[in-house]
Amino acid sequence: MTKQLIIKKNITKIFVACPANRITGGPEALHQLVHELTNLGFDAYMFYYDRNKNLDPVAEDYKGYNNKFVEEIEDDYNNILVVPETKTELLYNYYSIQKVIWWLSVDNHFGFLNSKNKLKKMIKSILYYLHIYPRQIYRFSKKEKIIHFVQSEYARQMLKNKSINNIFFLGDYLNNLFIERQINNINTKKEDIVVYNPKKGIEFTKAIIEEAKDIKFVPIENMTRDEVANLLSTAKVYIDFGNHPGKDRIPREAAISGCCVIVGKNGSAKFYEDVPIEDEFKYDLSIKNIPLIIKKIRSCFDNYEEEVKKFAKYREIIKNERAKFIDDIKNIFQVSQ
Repeated sequence: MTKQLIIKKNITKIFVACPANRITGGPEALHQLVHELTNLGFDAYMFYYDRNKNLDPVAEDYKGYNNKFVEEIEDDYNNILVVPETKTELLYNYYSIQKVIWWLSVDNHFGFLNSKNKLKKMIKSILYYLHIYPRQIYRFSKKEKIIHFVQSEYARQMLKNKSINNIFFLGDYLNNLFIERQINNINTKKEDIVVYNPKKGIEFTKAIIEEAKDIKFVPIENMTRDEVANLLSTAKVYIDFGNHPGKDRIPREAAISGCCVIVGKNGSAKFYEDVPIEDEFKYDLSIKNIPLIIKKIRSCFDNYEEEVKKFAKYREIIKNERAKFIDDIKNIFQVSQ
């Protein structure tokens, strides 16, 4: 990646903006960044936005990272502010601080353009192309001295298409719960179950369920992290026909838990770098492919031991993600190896 700008060497403080009390993949990655920066000796802090001042802004799932947080960002030349792609408007409140956007997703940034209401979508599209920007939309400009971190090849390609070159790769890693279960081989006996996320690609998934009524499909909903881990450890297959706005966590959680993973060719799932599974497990979201998907699910049930071997490389990549994440940080922030 071409690096026209680099992270300054004389760093005083690093602030990482994060939504308060949100438990999703993006906020966990933001907590991971502050945690690893702190371990490397940096003075790093969480800055929580959209918070209720009467509540603890730190979600219970992330207290284990033991990150410090601040109420205000110090706008100083030697400080750095990292914001997720869903809060880019925060950048325009500061002037001296070095600014970074971490693209943990792509679609979530442009989600306002994906409105199902055609009139709203048309109005918002016109505003966007007239450079009248709603909140959250970053004004892409090669002149701005903003550095971009990307968590996926999907995001890198998007920035490249907008002629942005100040790009560094910074991935993330799965919560240790899933890794330890795999390393300690505590996955339970596998059953003929298909797990899916009802928040992602549900219409296409419903069509599959309707055509395969003899197959047991179990949604991930209203579950703790432990319950998700137990479910994935039991199932043979995980399907995901969502938009894959970034390198999503649940497909990785499923793969490391011993599931065969079947996805649609949307977003990051199109890229082998982001979802490194064979093409036989990736499908265009076409009605004509539903029988093929069901056939593949049955193959994963009947020939599980052989099919799951095809995910060995994916599982190995997932196990090494934290080490890669730390190496990425050292490269970006110029830490001696």
